[in-house]
Amino acid sequence: MVSRLTPVALGGAALLLATVAACSPVDEKNTTATASAAPAATCDPASLKTRTAGKLTVGTDTPAYEPWFSDNKPDNGKGFESAVAYQVAQRLGYQQSDVVWVQVGFNNAIAPGPKTFDIDLNQFSITDERKAAVDFSSPYYLVRQTVITTKGSKIAGAKSIADLTNAKLGAQVGTTSYQAITDVIKPAAGPSVFNNNDDAKKALENGTVDGIVVDLPTAFYMTGAELDNGVIVGQLPQVGVPEQFGIVLDKGSALTGCVSRAVDQLRQDGTLTELEKTWLAGTAGAPELQ
Repeated sequence: MVSRLTPVALGGAALLLATVAACSPVDEKNTTATASAAPAATCDPASLKTRTAGKLTVGTDTPAYEPWFSDNKPDNGKGFESAVAYQVAQRLGYQQSDVVWVQVGFNNAIAPGPKTFDIDLNQFSITDERKAAVDFSSPYYLVRQTVITTKGSKIAGAKSIADLTNAKLGAQVGTTSYQAITDVIKPAAGPSVFNNNDDAKKALENGTVDGIVVDLPTAFYMTGAELDNGVIVGQLPQVGVPEQFGIVLDKGSALTGCVSRAVDQLRQDGTLTELEKTWLAGTAGAPELQ
């Protein structure tokens, strides 16, 4: 199960984390997909044009999966993306009580058209295709896609992508996990598509698929806490520009620059690194598929 350290961020008053005193250098590989919109002259609740004056409306899907959220309660401040959301809100001048969470389906969040949220965090990888429909903040997490299965399956001992050629694989619809199957693994059989990771996990459990593809932290959580005899087969190679998660905003949102500036501050002062250590600890050391 993904371990959680407690010194940095848990519930209650610790939701709004103190800024890490020591500054760390900017990690250049995490800044390749920064938003182009310039920050507003003033980034504070009195100046920002949010859906509700004085409030910041944050969207995410349901179920809200571990380790990104905890107990399917995005507003409790537990889990990496919940903690990031509250940190961004704090940098923009919003108190915990000013943050309002709304349920938004994954595909709805990145579809063209007006949004029901100001910002949305739901493991959205930044892609050119998606940027045609929505805005993204600066990236807050570097992503690796990972194949998981169960002990005894025909791919449990796979060491390379070639070993997955004849596997039946699946992933959530509209995700870069699905794209990793079609563009990187390229199995002989077309991949199965699921509405969410819960459905994909059930298909793996009942043998409908040999394996599923998810991001690395989710892979560790599923194999350690949710699947009986779960196995991480391996991480897929990074192709082209590193895959990164970004906060989604409405296309042309006046908030994009301010949100990106907040994320940049979190990266530069070491807060994002501390949040990864707290909520995504234990996700190193997975085997690599070549």
